Amino acid sequence: MNKDPLHGIKLVAILEKLVADYGFEILGEKINIKCFTTNPTIKSSLTFLRKTPWAREKVEQLYLKSIK
Repeated sequence: MNKDPLHGIKLVAILEKLVADYGFEILGEKINIKCFTTNPTIKSSLTFLRKTPWAREKVEQLYLKSIK
């Protein structure tokens, strides 16, 4: 059994849940990255997060906090 709480959860599912819970405006306040503050879309955010490990880490941490 995998102990990683993110195991099997796709980045798109994480992002869609956070956007549904907070919206891009609050998400941009919580994690100040341009893909959330300037013309945000799920698609553009996914592209950025897949290329940027430190930003993806922040998004994953916020997700984990939001599901507890």
